[in-house]
Amino acid sequence: MDKNELGPFSGIPTHAVGLQLTRSTIKMTHSPTWRVDKSNPVHDLIICLTGAGKYNINGETVILTPGQALLVPAGTRFQGQTHTQDRYTGVAQHFSLTLFGTVDMLSQMSLIQSTPMPNWDVFRPLVQHYHDTAPETSTTLGQHHMFMVILLAYLEAAFLGWHEKAMGAMDGQDALSLHIMLAAARLGDDPLAPDALERTLDRAPFNPDYFRRAFRDRIGQTPQKFLESKKMDKAMHALMLGKSVKEVAAEVGYQDAYFFSRMFKRYMGKPPSAYRLKSRDKALREKDLYSE
Repeated sequence: MDKNELGPFSGIPTHAVGLQLTRSTIKMTHSPTWRVDKSNPVHDLIICLTGAGKYNINGETVILTPGQALLVPAGTRFQGQTHTQDRYTGVAQHFSLTLFGTVDMLSQMSLIQSTPMPNWDVFRPLVQHYHDTAPETSTTLGQHHMFMVILLAYLEAAFLGWHEKAMGAMDGQDALSLHIMLAAARLGDDPLAPDALERTLDRAPFNPDYFRRAFRDRIGQTPQKFLESKKMDKAMHALMLGKSVKEVAAEVGYQDAYFFSRMFKRYMGKPPSAYRLKSRDKALREKDLYSE
């Protein structure tokens, strides 16, 4: 089965995460004399499009060149200036990112503060479009969704791990929400791992029955059903590559291909045959996926 390439957040349900753009996008177009010294009450993601910017944050000097992103956490003082004689352009977006409406997600992550945006040849046109189309005094639904794509790309490139030890000092419901998010992320990241469900539940510092009920209330599925749905996502991908139903059933842990087909239809709404390529299309599909 192909390795999951969706990143550390692939298992987190979309409804669990709330993004708020707290002000209109800052369209950076800075002359060589530009300077700034400030802090913001919310997070700030800065991405360079042209030229270069120099920042000092937490005693560290960061140079932003095209394609480089910098996260300034909420409440962090920083200084910035244009680094060359060329005009420095890019975007800066103030935002908050919450889990289940209450918990600041970024404070629970260990991140590389400044990192190149992945696949910059792909993301550069999007960031440029985000810059060019942003209203001067408001935010729009389109901006919201574009920024979520940009932000996730940065987070996946910068992600080092979760601050799990710090969760012990949080209030009960906030800690519960975070452990549910972590459980969903772990189950989604590697649903085919042996004993994935048992190992994930064992790591949650709550009564197992209570945690299962809380997981269902927030995610919409029990941990078992959530894991099965992620297995079926894997199965769908394998079927679309042209593998047989029997092959895919074995890969996702089902010895009986007929029972797998029933479960697949229950979770995906259609039988495996609706996703499996005909043999005459398989070579074309593989060429599309793997050729340069």
